[in-house]
Amino acid sequence: MNAADRGAASAVVKERGAARAPAGTGVGLRHAHYGVFMSAKPVGVDWVEVHSENYFGDGGYDLHVLETVRRDLPVSLHGVGLGLGSAGPLDTAHLGRLKRLCERVEPAVVSEHVCWGATPGHAWHDLLPMPLSEASLDHLCARVAQMQDGLGRTVLIENVSAYVRFGGDTLSEAAFLAELARRTGCGVLLDVNNLYVNQCNHGEDALAAMQALPPGVVGEIHLAGHRVTSVAVIDDHGSRVAPAVWLLYEAALQRFGAVPTLIEWDTGVPPVEVLIDEARLARERMAQLAKRRGAATEAAG
Repeated sequence: MNAADRGAASAVVKERGAARAPAGTGVGLRHAHYGVFMSAKPVGVDWVEVHSENYFGDGGYDLHVLETVRRDLPVSLHGVGLGLGSAGPLDTAHLGRLKRLCERVEPAVVSEHVCWGATPGHAWHDLLPMPLSEASLDHLCARVAQMQDGLGRTVLIENVSAYVRFGGDTLSEAAFLAELARRTGCGVLLDVNNLYVNQCNHGEDALAAMQALPPGVVGEIHLAGHRVTSVAVIDDHGSRVAPAVWLLYEAALQRFGAVPTLIEWDTGVPPVEVLIDEARLARERMAQLAKRRGAATEAAG
């Protein structure tokens, strides 16, 4: 993407407005909890997030549930299959299905990942990490611009948990994301658990990564559990948020403010009450931050 293209992309994005999830705390809407959400709006849930690809069909029960829940709660669409960093042409059919879903449910925000997932003739169905290089950055900037143009809206792009780093990397993950946002006008979906996983597996400094991101660029935060093994820390979304991740989350709130926060849980999904309790813990930390800042403002005045 050349300078003229970047300027044009930024101008279009400014007209669309910043991408930001609904205020407060949300939970992932999973099949196991459909009945709960269909019967009544759960107390303690401000919004829900779903994996976009699960709702690409023209009908069926899943789409019916999403459209019903959408009447009471804002929805965030979180894509896992577009593979923005893949080398082949962007899957315009996939993008078209996502656009059609956006028109149906009018989501508050749409997000994807800094990853690749396909080679010519084969889809890996995984969020594979990209090389953190200038060439990769140029490639991803062009693809994010294409996605935003195709959808007619600004999107959020998420950092991923990476189990390898490339020898040719010339940028940190945070610097890569910050420059991606600067060039394309996209926002960042900051997964705090992924920062922690990469810190454990690669010795990267999660706090320094957050400091490298401009405060206004983060439009949503993800929190999740992980699994510690003898080989690596695995981002499995299968447990409560770990104490070390809560500490990083508090640092993220200090840096970025009370950013809308999602509790992710995809493996061994528990009763919805567990997710709501995790959302409560996030909401309490937001409230504590607001209280401290209010006291500081009063003292300064």
